[in-house]
Amino acid sequence: MPHDLEPRLLRAFTAVAEELHFSRAAAALYVAQQALSRDIRRLERELGAELFVRTTRRVELTADGERLLPHARRVLAAHDELTAAFAAADRPLLVDVSAPVSTGRRVLDEARATAPGSELTARFHSGLTGAAADILAGRLDVSFGRVAGLAPAALSRLEHRPVRYEPMAVVLPREHPLARLERIPLDALAGETLYAGAGNPTTAEWTDLAERLFAGRGIAVAAPFPQIEGEAEFIRLVAKHRWPVLATTEFVDMPGAVLRPLVDPVPLALVSMVWRRGLRHPGLTALHEAVTALAAAGHWLHRPAGSWLPDADVRLAALTDPDARPVARQHPDDARLTAPPGAG
Repeated sequence: MPHDLEPRLLRAFTAVAEELHFSRAAAALYVAQQALSRDIRRLERELGAELFVRTTRRVELTADGERLLPHARRVLAAHDELTAAFAAADRPLLVDVSAPVSTGRRVLDEARATAPGSELTARFHSGLTGAAADILAGRLDVSFGRVAGLAPAALSRLEHRPVRYEPMAVVLPREHPLARLERIPLDALAGETLYAGAGNPTTAEWTDLAERLFAGRGIAVAAPFPQIEGEAEFIRLVAKHRWPVLATTEFVDMPGAVLRPLVDPVPLALVSMVWRRGLRHPGLTALHEAVTALAAAGHWLHRPAGSWLPDADVRLAALTDPDARPVARQHPDDARLTAPPGAG
């Protein structure tokens, strides 16, 4: 038995144990599959035990792997908490709010107003999948988005809390036949193709949500497009290609386009605040207080009657918010909305 085990090896092991798939585990850890396999082999040599049974079709834990998993999780949790606890509390807290108009931006503004002594620095990069990678790599502290779309191996190293059930909407060119409506029934979008970030690896959780919403409704996700950098470039491309865009009611103004809420049913995006496990910082405390105040004042965590939310998001909200109340599903295809696939 070795005297010391590198946390990286235990992290590689837990990722594969949770995904039971080397490619998905490597994607969740943002490493090459070859490097991940090398770390697993090294850990097995150091422990003198085989941890996985590998076949061409599946990966399974051995008895030794099952025995190691709870210990590895405890060691990694303690390691993350130790690292976070000794981060300088007086440094700026870097917060990704995805866009100048967003729920995250509203929380940030409230926290700044109530805790002016804490430096909360904003970043505007769309996509929680990409932001989660930056949090885990120490390049970012806090972000906002749809947690249910993250890979389990990444999610196990993060903490999160629900912030808002955000109603979803569609951005339409002004000349689109549906643009004259104040609200757009989902069935009216049958036959339409909507841009939902496909092809952008940093927004995989949003594309996943779109695919779940559109399934069985005759609505298509636009073909993958290279990652779009920046609000100005996004506005330019939408205007040039005349894309209808799946959005939420918290969205930037788009020249030549209108934002229309979706109804019948009202689809929701569960926005959560996400941070590195064990992080301690006065700015994070201020953000929590802002979430509590805004959610209470705006009834952000009350689901409207007749709303739609994927089962994966419903389960996650129930685990993290004791007041989350499920409502009857509104679409027969919701029965298919089980655990989300790995991001990336």
